[in-house]
Amino acid sequence: MRRAKALLLAGGLGTRLKPLTDTMPKCLVRVAGRPILDYWMEALDRAGIGQALLNTHHHAEQVRAYIGAVNARGGVQLTEAHEPELLGSAGTVHANRGWAEDADEILVIYADNLSDIDLGALLAFHRGHSDPMTMALFRAEHPEKCGIAELDGAGRITSFVEKPEKPVSNLANAGLYVLDAAAWREIADMEAFDFGFDVIPRFVGRMRGFAHQGYHRDIGTPEALAAANADAPGLRAP
Repeated sequence: MRRAKALLLAGGLGTRLKPLTDTMPKCLVRVAGRPILDYWMEALDRAGIGQALLNTHHHAEQVRAYIGAVNARGGVQLTEAHEPELLGSAGTVHANRGWAEDADEILVIYADNLSDIDLGALLAFHRGHSDPMTMALFRAEHPEKCGIAELDGAGRITSFVEKPEKPVSNLANAGLYVLDAAAWREIADMEAFDFGFDVIPRFVGRMRGFAHQGYHRDIGTPEALAAANADAPGLRAP
């Protein structure tokens, strides 16, 4: 039986959400009265993923308390990876290379997004092709502000450009990847900093795109957070 684990990237400063993030980490900002991390805990649980690594930095003590509460109630078990200085999304993989040694696939999740994506379906898609990596994609309203992918007829990503002036499509990086074990090790050995700028270009031509047709929103600004709260009553928890 194949085993999947998850890395939740949650250490960011959330500077665009100030002053809210002066007193709390972005990953614990509430949507419909619940920390956004709750939605990801439910998504992981539904997909049968029982172990996740969560990086901490900004207001780490609050996230540490959240981890303790999650672990105490059972279900998904969280492990903290504290970063006194932020390592970047790819840097977190490098610093925790050995954590995934017992996994067949690793989901890498930007935990400051609100999404109803089915992680089980994403995993099944990844297991159904032969490339080492899958990137989840969503239809962006403003593709010039996102990382944009082009797909071939087999769903393979043939180009990827961060914040293009003239986007060729509106299929945007959802900040959610599935890696096989070899890809995790390859990225760890790159000693790179950022997935979007440093890692993804090296996987173009050997990763597939999973086009999510449902809800997906970055809550990085006050306007986006307000929209997420307005949307949440009609949103199935991810």
